[in-house]
Amino acid sequence: MKKYVVISLIFLAFILAGVVYWRYYFVFSEGVKGGTLNYFEKKGYVFKTWEGRIVQEGFQSPTAGALQSNEFRFSAIGDEVALELERAGGKFVELRYREYLNPLPWRGASSFIVFEVIEIGEREGGGNRDIPANRD
Repeated sequence: MKKYVVISLIFLAFILAGVVYWRYYFVFSEGVKGGTLNYFEKKGYVFKTWEGRIVQEGFQSPTAGALQSNEFRFSAIGDEVALELERAGGKFVELRYREYLNPLPWRGASSFIVFEVIEIGEREGGGNRDIPANRD
């Protein structure tokens, strides 16, 4: 009887380890996103992590004739990545990321983890856009 209990506990430990790996360490997707860096900050109650958001402009909206922007919220790991992004506020950035199924508190608040900055450049159009006056 004792032998079956030990085998069952070992089996359950392997199943539990597999579930934890699947939910928190399995890389669901990898990719590159680009857009204007809206904010980048270090925050958290216990684990201070780097959190940011880029805005991707110009995507077509479900409403005909309208445009909508798309946000990409992310967490960043590594001092080198954080240093580059701290200096890139308001600029166009291209980031390489990994998506996990669930976040971990010490890895960041987001499931998207940025681990490399590919490019930092100026915003397209120089940031100043001529808006025609309303002539009613």
